[in-house]
Amino acid sequence: MTEIEKLLKSKNYDIRLTNDARFMDQKCTPDVVCIIADCVLNLRENEPQKEFIVQDIWDSQYFIKNVKAIFNKPSATNPTTRSEYDKFIQQPLRLLAYAGVLDIDKRGTKNYYKIANLSVLEYISLKDRNAYNFLYQYFVKVLSDSGLLKFFEVYKNKYEKGNLTQTDFEDLQKRFIKFIIGNTAINGEVEVKRIYPKLLNIYACENNLPGSIKGRMSENEFYYTDLMYNRKNWRDLSKDKTISRQEANAESEQNVLPDTAFNAYLVQKAMNQIKKMYSESEVKDQWANGDATQVHHIFPKSKFPQLAHYLENLIKLTATQHYTKAHPNNKTDAINRDYQLVCLLAKSDSIEKSLKKNELYYRKESFVYCINTGLEQDLKTDLTFRQIKTELATIYNDL
Repeated sequence: MTEIEKLLKSKNYDIRLTNDARFMDQKCTPDVVCIIADCVLNLRENEPQKEFIVQDIWDSQYFIKNVKAIFNKPSATNPTTRSEYDKFIQQPLRLLAYAGVLDIDKRGTKNYYKIANLSVLEYISLKDRNAYNFLYQYFVKVLSDSGLLKFFEVYKNKYEKGNLTQTDFEDLQKRFIKFIIGNTAINGEVEVKRIYPKLLNIYACENNLPGSIKGRMSENEFYYTDLMYNRKNWRDLSKDKTISRQEANAESEQNVLPDTAFNAYLVQKAMNQIKKMYSESEVKDQWANGDATQVHHIFPKSKFPQLAHYLENLIKLTATQHYTKAHPNNKTDAINRDYQLVCLLAKSDSIEKSLKKNELYYRKESFVYCINTGLEQDLKTDLTFRQIKTELATIYNDL
């Protein structure tokens, strides 16, 4: 059982008992929840048990630098943006507190937060796709505990049978609005109508269903990329609405463009995570003695920018391993093919060990994606790690 499954199983999220509508809110999209989780970890990196308030995140240079760069917003220090940024920070924190990832203590008018589940918070913080996975599992548990899931399943079943209508969509929305107003302090439809699409759309995306766009049922199944808070102007991506959901999501877990602030942020975040995870080199060879200070891109960032932020493509090395073996003669744009294989085999072991411990850092599918992209192969994701290593040895023997 994963840490997320343990957490969700240990809690009763029934809104009829909590009377708390803040299990979800308007700004709680996967990308926003992801970066706020990351900001919490950055803020409390050296003091994980210390309390914090919204203002502490607001004042942190990490938040100011990254949110402005990534979300293409005015500076977080601009007084006119105060209300918007308050929601941007507060709403994900309230969601994470309701879920039990954070502890919350209201004293006076302020909420004081503390990290309650470090491993789940780390998982959420690593990438949008992780935050999305968490949100989906968490929403299903909240809906189930609250007696609402069956109505969402009716919506899904009608679509799968080909007879879902706009009326069905409106009926589900009305039922949700009535439930929230009847069981929480929210007493107006307008606010619930802002929250409802964020929940429905994650459920719809995961189950290949139409979602909600501007208050109406979307014409097509809902896309992962459309879940994001500020998708048009912070990634500058265009996507043909006629392509399939599978094509839209593709293999990649993160729709990134090279040489953007967002990509640089993702790469640095991934490298910092690898530094935290390993105190020693992951490659146990004769050059492994000494401090492991280097994080190496197995498939180089310059040639494979789409892999640069994958933990599965990053490996902790000593300086000797990095600059004399991985990059011959200190040439960081050159790769030693033989040592690249050594790194891949070692990374395979690291990933396998981590997954056996039910840790949430890696995915075997992502490792296979990195191999296939970097080596132009077509390995299947159902291979065992032993089979993957055998395939790698054969591939490099033929290079």
